[in-house]
Amino acid sequence: MTSKNTPSKSKDKKRDQTQDQIDLSLNDVLLRGRVSAPATVKELPSGDKVVEFRLIITRTDRDGVDTLDIAAWSAKSRKTALSLKGDEWVEISGSVHRRFWQAPTGLASRWQVEALEISRL
Repeated sequence: MTSKNTPSKSKDKKRDQTQDQIDLSLNDVLLRGRVSAPATVKELPSGDKVVEFRLIITRTDRDGVDTLDIAAWSAKSRKTALSLKGDEWVEISGSVHRRFWQAPTGLASRWQVEALEISRL
């Protein structure tokens, strides 16, 4: 018999299964860097538009730089991205995504940061 104050074994088992299913992953990116060149608009076969540019990030050891692809999908971030000039310092908040498409040689992909917010520094 199970009392009202003592959970049954089936409830404990169910609780353990729920805890095992909790996803603790996080996909938040905060970057500061220089815009490499003015952004460009790309129209996709679906009719959607995306504005793309590259961000130059100095490595922490100051021994080089990394250049990251940034994509602006929302109307607000597209407008901001299109107003950026080369060498302008910005802060990007967003998330990392891997994009796939059908290329003439087969399936292709690349990683890019999807900018949710773009702020000038």
